[in-house]
Amino acid sequence: MKELRKKTILTIFTILTAILVTFLAVLNINSYRREYSNIERGLKVFDDRGRFQNAPPAPNGNDPGGKMQKPRELDNMMIMDNEVYTVRLTADGEIESIVSHGAESGDFDVEGIAGKIRDAVSGAAGERIFIGNLYVDDFSYLYRNGDLIVILNNADKADKLKTLLLESVLIFLVMEAVLFLVSRLITGWIVKPAEEAFRRQKEFIADASHELKTPLAVITASSDALWEEESGEENNRYLENIRYESDRMNRLITGLLDLSKLEDGGNAASYREENLSKIIEKTCLVFDGVAFEQAVTIESNIEENMTFRCSRDEMEKLFSTILDNAVKHSDKDTTVHVSAHTVKGSIVVKITNTGDPIPQEECEKIFERFYRSDKARNRSDNRYGLGLAIAKRIAQNHNGTIRASSENGATTFEIVLKK
Repeated sequence: MKELRKKTILTIFTILTAILVTFLAVLNINSYRREYSNIERGLKVFDDRGRFQNAPPAPNGNDPGGKMQKPRELDNMMIMDNEVYTVRLTADGEIESIVSHGAESGDFDVEGIAGKIRDAVSGAAGERIFIGNLYVDDFSYLYRNGDLIVILNNADKADKLKTLLLESVLIFLVMEAVLFLVSRLITGWIVKPAEEAFRRQKEFIADASHELKTPLAVITASSDALWEEESGEENNRYLENIRYESDRMNRLITGLLDLSKLEDGGNAASYREENLSKIIEKTCLVFDGVAFEQAVTIESNIEENMTFRCSRDEMEKLFSTILDNAVKHSDKDTTVHVSAHTVKGSIVVKITNTGDPIPQEECEKIFERFYRSDKARNRSDNRYGLGLAIAKRIAQNHNGTIRASSENGATTFEIVLKK
């Protein structure tokens, strides 16, 4: 259920973040385009006026509006919302005059910029408009036929755009915190029915398991009492079956209760610093006898004195389950390899055996409760499909992960515990 809550929060948070980023991006892009268009329009206004001013008179007086007979002087134009200058050049490229058409700033070197533009486009014919990156470039310009340069100061535009961009970043950071809280609230509302159903399911399993333990204990005790009496060979056979099935049911109930407790998160408050190297070594020694009976050898390569804050009993259960699974599913006369090392601040434990591989599509499913695969699990040795589910839950409760993979006849269980 914790995984469902985390994934739901992440999904909602990602969607809301994408909407926020899209909104802020569109806002900044539209502002940039608007300023860009204003600059382009401002430059072209001077170009149009310049063309009009230099146009020859209309033949035969054919000028309905009378505009060509009364051209507006270019030098007298004023642009109130821009800092614009027109620079006239002589035939040999020298600066003839500089005229300001708007507010002036003292630190804008028009003459120096005009010289740079003239040198950069010297000899170019026709018209050239340059509008650079409004966040970076200090000016934009229009160059025409080697006689006129219109220069526009981008400083005000850049300040507006940079301020908007900074405000957008601040809004994004603040809204991310708000969106995270909103995501948590929405997630709580969405998963509440699922959590309630899951809670009832766990309560049912726990209650049913507890209720079954008492009659099971009575059955087991009664079969033991009858076994001690001379009841005949035929009856003993039935009693043996009763005891066997009672043991199987007892292990199943115990596994269900253990899994139910672990799914509640375990008891992290009781965790202590333990020597994990010693725990793994002890587990390997315990299974040496089991491995010998299976004609299997256990080889270990364990880094010394690896410490980890954990429950010792749960760690022993985790490694015992994986090692038991590896030994039981190994081919005869093969070796189970156990390695444990510290890698980038995490403890990585790998247990590899040679035997029937786990199909790729089942590598995740084998950690589900009661899941069985003909090759990965069987019903022999009282296996119910709870062991690997319990192992996975133990790893998760200790801020770790566990996964299985099969390649070239070798199956590897990798446990990563983050310190």
